[in-house]
Amino acid sequence: MELWEVRAREEVSASMHQNSLVLRNSLPLYLDHLADELAIQTERTSDQIATTQIAKTRIGKQHGHERAGYADYSMSQLLLEYHILRQVIFQVLEEDAPLAVRERDIIIDSIEQAVNDAASQFSQTLRDIQEMFMVTLTHDLRGPVNVVKMGTQLILRRFDRGDAYLDVTARMISAIDRMDAMIQNLLDASRLRAGQNLKLEFEECSLDQLLQEVVEDLNFIYGERFVVVSDADVKVKCSHKQIRRVVENLANNAIKYGAPNAPITLTLRQTDLQVRLVIHNEGDPIPAEAQSILFQQFRRTTAAEDKSGWGLGLFLAKSIVQAHQGTIEIKSEENEGTSFIIMLPKQA
Repeated sequence: MELWEVRAREEVSASMHQNSLVLRNSLPLYLDHLADELAIQTERTSDQIATTQIAKTRIGKQHGHERAGYADYSMSQLLLEYHILRQVIFQVLEEDAPLAVRERDIIIDSIEQAVNDAASQFSQTLRDIQEMFMVTLTHDLRGPVNVVKMGTQLILRRFDRGDAYLDVTARMISAIDRMDAMIQNLLDASRLRAGQNLKLEFEECSLDQLLQEVVEDLNFIYGERFVVVSDADVKVKCSHKQIRRVVENLANNAIKYGAPNAPITLTLRQTDLQVRLVIHNEGDPIPAEAQSILFQQFRRTTAAEDKSGWGLGLFLAKSIVQAHQGTIEIKSEENEGTSFIIMLPKQA
């Protein structure tokens, strides 16, 4: 134990500033388990093996969790501590005579398992810390963004159509809305990663009216580019807020990645049991290999790398549609453009 601590403090730069090397605190227990494994000549029962494994796993995870809490500790430094431990164990045990092959294998297997446990917990704890930071940051950003948005909306009401500043103010509101949507996407993605469900309030929705509302807003911002082709009186049980969010997301994607100035068509059809919404844009097709990652969080195609956003929009759109017991898929072919096809049951 003393040899390991001396070497760790000399060779692992991050450990020089720490009063506690947590592995040292649990090292006696780890060495006890290792000694038992080396001493036993007969086969152990499955219960004995499981008990020992649980105890060793706990030690490794405790070490990884503690190390992730220090900003100056990296994964490589965590692994170096175990590398030193293995060297020290061999050094001490082979002072009198070389170890047998079986004994060396037991030690190596034990260290490797401890490394795996510590590394996996280090990564998990680091993700949890980053997640908490992101949630806190995005939550705190909502307040000032809402203040700016309300103030800009008040300014917009003072202008008449044709005023030189009307278009500028409308674009400011659009930019604020995009920022607000990005913040909301981060918050919702964090909830989903934490195993929580999105908050959905189901009510009877008129999807045909919802599409008209979305298109009116988008046409005001982007010009008369959106066309709605819809059955009349399309009623479904859904979360109005979240389904509108899906439509806006897909429509904005069509603007960003579709052919400039080409029309974007939203087609809504219904049967007795379900509705079918297709959002179609002209332009270059999405390669087949890129289509497979479109709905994954933080994954973006090559064409999207120079666009704003987190790479969360389609991931959340799919999550919302699935929460409605529906499906979403993409169809993109040469000379056919790109279509996102949503199927929703009328009674989710």
